[in-house]
Amino acid sequence: MNAKIKAELISIGAIDIDPSLLGRFTIPTAGPGAGGKAFFFRSGKHRVRLVVDEGSPLRAVKDNGDIVILKGGKEFVRGTIEEELIHCPEQAYITMSERCIYDCKFCPVPKLKGKVKSTKELLELVEEAYNLGKMKGISITSGVEVSPEKEVERAVELVKSLKKYDVPIGVSVYPTRDSSRLLKEAGASEIKYNVETMDREIYEKYCKKPPLDFTLECLKDAVSIFGKNHVFTNFIVGLGETDETVEKYYEELAKMGVIPVLRAVGVHPLRLGELEAERPTKERLLKLAEMARRILDKYGLDASVAKTMCLPCTGCDLNPHIDL
Repeated sequence: MNAKIKAELISIGAIDIDPSLLGRFTIPTAGPGAGGKAFFFRSGKHRVRLVVDEGSPLRAVKDNGDIVILKGGKEFVRGTIEEELIHCPEQAYITMSERCIYDCKFCPVPKLKGKVKSTKELLELVEEAYNLGKMKGISITSGVEVSPEKEVERAVELVKSLKKYDVPIGVSVYPTRDSSRLLKEAGASEIKYNVETMDREIYEKYCKKPPLDFTLECLKDAVSIFGKNHVFTNFIVGLGETDETVEKYYEELAKMGVIPVLRAVGVHPLRLGELEAERPTKERLLKLAEMARRILDKYGLDASVAKTMCLPCTGCDLNPHIDL
């Protein structure tokens, strides 16, 4: 697999596969992909996460120990299925609250109304992942059960309890005024506060959470605490923004010392009719990834050095310094 092939796989995002071919996998409980069955496919140095969907134009079959992805009945790419720890190969990616008081239209979590895990349950999950012997990092994410402050408080206590594993710990939560300081002091290595979109009109339409400018203030503060290459943000592509908008604000974030993760939009069945979205084409994904690499290089940022969360995983996105 090369970057071009991976971009096409991301642009489609789903595949038809016999469930018996899947090994150990977990169903995500946070973010736009929550509730869907998916797996990680690896070919060469590239990895991609694909949702299982019988209606996909792609089909996966087994051949001589390999997994072959067929397109139009012909071999498109050959590789293997990677075993997950929790939601991700080589990471324990855990979700504290599988519900959210904010009703962002691209996210199914508020509709799913999932479980709020206890600290005991979360620690048991990480211990299980650790015992598999492949855990290189721990990533913590969460919806908002009661308030961002409450989630940060829980994350702080959880990070303190997880330091014993001596691996990098990343945290992705809704920011508060002092969340970066609190999480850094607790032992977190990296932080992620999601802008979702930098187009103000789209943000007002689809993001039903605290103002974008507050998130930007918190990202700037996070860079001063965690340093460059350790602060990230998800930037969704496909909500109606232009490439010029993406480039302008991607550079604004990079100039701050933040590495944006360009995430192809996906419309969850529970959100049909609630947003206008178009999954980016392979050409657009490649163009924007090349733009991202140029801008990151300009500001001395390196997307390949991240140890936790989405950037080292690379399953859902093109990492400008790993995939290109």
